Amino acid sequence: MDYRHLTAEEVDLLVSRGCKAEDWSTVEITSSDALKYVRNVRFSGTVRFGRFDAAFTLPGGLRKHSGLRNATLHNVTVGDNTLVENITDYIANYVIGSDSYIENVSLLLNDGPCSFGNGVLVSVLNETGGREVRIYDRLSAQEAYVLAMYRHYPESVARLDSMVEAYAKSQTSEMGYIGNHVSIRNTRHIRGVRIGDGALISGVSRLKNGSVNSNMTAPVTIGHGVIADDFIICSGSWLSDNTTIERCFVGQSCHLGHGYSASDSLFFSNCQGENGEACAIFAGPFTVTHHKSSLLIAGMFSFMNAGSGSNQSNHMYKLGPIHQGVMERGSKTSSDSYILWPSRVGAFSLVMGRHVTHSDTSNLPFSYLIEKQDTTYLVPGVNLRSVGTIRDAQKWPKRDGRVDPDRLDCINYNLLSPYTIQKMFKGIKLLQNLQYSSGELSDIYSYHSTKIRNSSLNNGLRYYRTAITKFLGNSIIHRLKDLPAGADDDQIRALLRPSTPVGTGLWVDLSGLIAPKSEVDSLLEALAGGEIDLKGVAAAFAKMHANYYEYEWTWAYDKFGDFFGYPLESITSAQVADIVERWKTAVIGLDQELYEDAKKEFNLASMTGFGADGTKEDKEHDFSEVRGDFESNSFVTAVLDHIKKKEALGNELISRLAR
Repeated sequence: MDYRHLTAEEVDLLVSRGCKAEDWSTVEITSSDALKYVRNVRFSGTVRFGRFDAAFTLPGGLRKHSGLRNATLHNVTVGDNTLVENITDYIANYVIGSDSYIENVSLLLNDGPCSFGNGVLVSVLNETGGREVRIYDRLSAQEAYVLAMYRHYPESVARLDSMVEAYAKSQTSEMGYIGNHVSIRNTRHIRGVRIGDGALISGVSRLKNGSVNSNMTAPVTIGHGVIADDFIICSGSWLSDNTTIERCFVGQSCHLGHGYSASDSLFFSNCQGENGEACAIFAGPFTVTHHKSSLLIAGMFSFMNAGSGSNQSNHMYKLGPIHQGVMERGSKTSSDSYILWPSRVGAFSLVMGRHVTHSDTSNLPFSYLIEKQDTTYLVPGVNLRSVGTIRDAQKWPKRDGRVDPDRLDCINYNLLSPYTIQKMFKGIKLLQNLQYSSGELSDIYSYHSTKIRNSSLNNGLRYYRTAITKFLGNSIIHRLKDLPAGADDDQIRALLRPSTPVGTGLWVDLSGLIAPKSEVDSLLEALAGGEIDLKGVAAAFAKMHANYYEYEWTWAYDKFGDFFGYPLESITSAQVADIVERWKTAVIGLDQELYEDAKKEFNLASMTGFGADGTKEDKEHDFSEVRGDFESNSFVTAVLDHIKKKEALGNELISRLAR
């Protein structure tokens, strides 16, 4: 803007309207028309303001014109059509954008050089230090995972940390910033906070040393009673109702409310925290906890749902809080569950009861961990037939609340992937070794401080084989979707040949991103060598995410020979047809088990509590009015439809192979 100094007449006008200044020569304007909307303002230092041509319409229809009223301003720039009114203390060292509304604020201050939360060290997982993550505006779940969990690559971690530190220094300023179309009302203290466009801040108790990275596409809302110190809040997030955070990163489209408190924690995309408490947790995408009595501490989670009363401890009553735990993606805890860290829970597992031994079930995914008489019983693979597991997998993509096109986290929603299937291969060998060492007729098998019943072990082998058949079958059918009818074996083999060598070997889950470890290792080497900057790191993760299905096929290609006995480099159409038949049996069989599991939700025992004052018939009628009937349930119809579609898909490919 083209600012100019005040004329003597304009100074007199402001004085007549109750304004004061230490030095009127440091007050600058763009238009004299704005002065009629300035009243009872004390100017200190350099103050600039633009035009005041517009008015705000408040809920209920009340209109207030933009301008400056009842405020003390020190080194402040105010954009066009912004309202600043009723500032109890003062505003100092801030640039305020256009069309913003600031009313009933006690203090808005930037005191000395500030990086606005960038560069704050968060002691995640280990409260006593050792896995600190330096947060910054564009921190992704994947970058944080490397910083926290790859300490065995010290040069890479140090290089990444130094780049984040350099970014923090680049953001350091003597002036705070409030963007355009920001609303700040009835708020007490804001100190050293940068606030992006479109943010709504109302009734907040204190914001100190942080960034509110709001934008007009995905605004941030911070509501009543919130206290936030040393923080970064990303686009689309919502905090309210006396939430307290200290040294925290809140990722995109997170919801924290109802008195939730968190310290030294990282929350990535679509996390929800209500009523409970978090301390030193790494909350990957879709970590959800809703209950007052739930405490998450010193753990790594993602796609996780914590039941009421869920708790962990990490001190072991010896050397203090130095231990940590990992619940791999998709795990759940039931009400009143407890885990003594260190422990590791396999992907998509359910924890029920209190577990005081240090178990590691990472190679037995989709399991139940059940406590009975202080003993942990492990039921391998049973969660593959659970309606809840499938429902979770379906709901996560639908509940991705990120509307900001600039997405920081890479999120892969696949239930079956090289990451989980490789664990099933290991799980089969593990269970077979237990059978071999203890005998097939043993009633109970011992594994990593857990007990496995004979029937559970045999069912686990069956579930894992079924899931592997389903995954590999899905992969080959998708690969042959464009196979012409009557194609010979050479054409089939050509279509099946991988398009990239990347994907073989171990796969990892970097808090939402499923990728070959070889690609992660290449990135770490580039980091250690100083060959890549922060933008390059984000681009490398995005590339892994974009190429997932090509990498997945390269991994799956080598497994057909081991699992089906048909190496794809020499496979025939008859062998492909055999794989598809086995795939149909696996998919339909698993769907039928899901169908039977869903039926339990509609049995007579589930109707207890319905038909409060009536007969059995009244109970059934009341239940159907509230819950609907089994056959028309949306999940049940989806399962039945899935059976038909998959059977037709397999038959169609077999028909093309036959022709």
